[in-house]
Amino acid sequence: MTDLALVNANVLTMDPARPRATAVAVAGGRIAAVDEVPAKALRLVDLRGATVLPGFHDAHNHMIGFGMSLGEVDIGSPPVGSLDELYAAIARRAETTAPGEWVIGTGYDQNKLGGHHPDRDALDRAAPGCRVWLRHTSGHMCVVNSVVLADLGIDAAGTEVPGGRVATDSGGRPTGLLEERAQLLVGSLVYPYPLAELTDAIAKAAEQYLKEGVTSCTEAGIGGGWVAHSPAELAAYAAARDQGRLGVRVELMTAGEVLHPLGAHADDNLVAGLDLGIRTGFGDDWLRLGAVKIFADGSLVGRTAAMHDPFAGNGDNRGYLQADAAGLRAAIIAAHRSGWQVATHAIGDRAIDLALDAYAEALELYPRPDPRHRIEHFAVVQPRQVTRAAELGVIAVPQGRFAAELGDGMLAAVGPDRHGWLYRQRSLLEAGMVLPGSSDRPVVAGAPLLGIDGMVNRRTSSGAPFNPDEAVTAEQALRAWTWGSAYASRQEHVKGSIAPGLLADLVVLSEDPTAVSPDRIAGLEVLATITGGQPRYDAGILG
Repeated sequence: MTDLALVNANVLTMDPARPRATAVAVAGGRIAAVDEVPAKALRLVDLRGATVLPGFHDAHNHMIGFGMSLGEVDIGSPPVGSLDELYAAIARRAETTAPGEWVIGTGYDQNKLGGHHPDRDALDRAAPGCRVWLRHTSGHMCVVNSVVLADLGIDAAGTEVPGGRVATDSGGRPTGLLEERAQLLVGSLVYPYPLAELTDAIAKAAEQYLKEGVTSCTEAGIGGGWVAHSPAELAAYAAARDQGRLGVRVELMTAGEVLHPLGAHADDNLVAGLDLGIRTGFGDDWLRLGAVKIFADGSLVGRTAAMHDPFAGNGDNRGYLQADAAGLRAAIIAAHRSGWQVATHAIGDRAIDLALDAYAEALELYPRPDPRHRIEHFAVVQPRQVTRAAELGVIAVPQGRFAAELGDGMLAAVGPDRHGWLYRQRSLLEAGMVLPGSSDRPVVAGAPLLGIDGMVNRRTSSGAPFNPDEAVTAEQALRAWTWGSAYASRQEHVKGSIAPGLLADLVVLSEDPTAVSPDRIAGLEVLATITGGQPRYDAGILG
């Protein structure tokens, strides 16, 4: 007996053996048949020509961070258009916040605020007596006010943080800006968050994801480092699942900081891991461990990424690594040796070279088949680096939506001579690499259709072209957000396409993104989202 049959549909399967179909049958949470109408079905739905795709898979996002941001002050642009508007938004929240409590804002971009970060003194005036913490849209820096600086004991010049920076003015006084690993200082005041709060954040995020057609996502860093909220974040995901609130399938990247020596037998090569030898692949179809996440450098719009040549118009600033090069290389090799898939955050071309060198050395010293190591973002990429990444079997994970929301700041950061190196897509495919789809939400809006729009149209918010030679077709972008992301998670054998035996994770769209004009892709409607054969979101088409 078939549980669900979708008929009279325009099915884009992402399966080369049968690219298009008109019907999908589901039984036991998996695809039972394609292009066959079952004789009996518990539920038969006529989609009246609507388009069916494999459920979208976001290959790099921060689910807890997004869920928590929903309750914080939105200081992105829009709605905030100036520093004065930002301070006004903080003042409004402070009016309902008790003295000593936290006012937290998220999403500001100094490139859209006249080139200036918020100032500690202005925040003191906007929220007197409160602790103020404003997160940059990139996640790689933040600004705090004087109360927080006093709590941290860094209200004077001279504080040094390896892999980070406490910014000061010309007189040596801290401005409130904390870059990269210096953010851990603020974390010491608020972490760990209660698991119940994290579980609620996951559930809120999942609810939004399902409305946007997301059936799977990869959480890019849990358990340690400045991206974490608790050393026990996995428990929050497990709780959300136990409570029936997870909604989407989640792969968890372990932060590199939590790997440690295991004391295993020398012949086992388990030199860095989690207790009991748990590593990449542990779990099931709903909740599993993915790669280990290692930060090599910082942000492009924040100009902290590690570059070979200086940022444009920024003196001799070449950014910096988040640890010394030898230590980063050793961490990557140890994780590879211990059987982990490795995902290295590398934005600047200097950081990318470090990651590629480490992967090459790891494969030479400890060969193993198909490790599928990743470079997250792969942002400022020289042509030779594309060739080398392809030769090493590396998966690059760029973000299409960055062009629309952060593109103007990125173009300014690198200067015209390097515009053609930014967030490559087409050249990756031409080199034979697999291209995944991802958002890095909440850094930018995370809806997959917005990401697909960015991959195809490559325009900034001002309308400027963003390295248009790297644009891909709608078909290629859809494949990235489905099969490509499943491949990056080593899961293409169970999801990412519509074929018998694979998981019944599906999204129903109002129209075919490959058949509309490119400027209409972002406005298409998600009509339904189905995970494991069960409708998780329905705008009314499933009846």
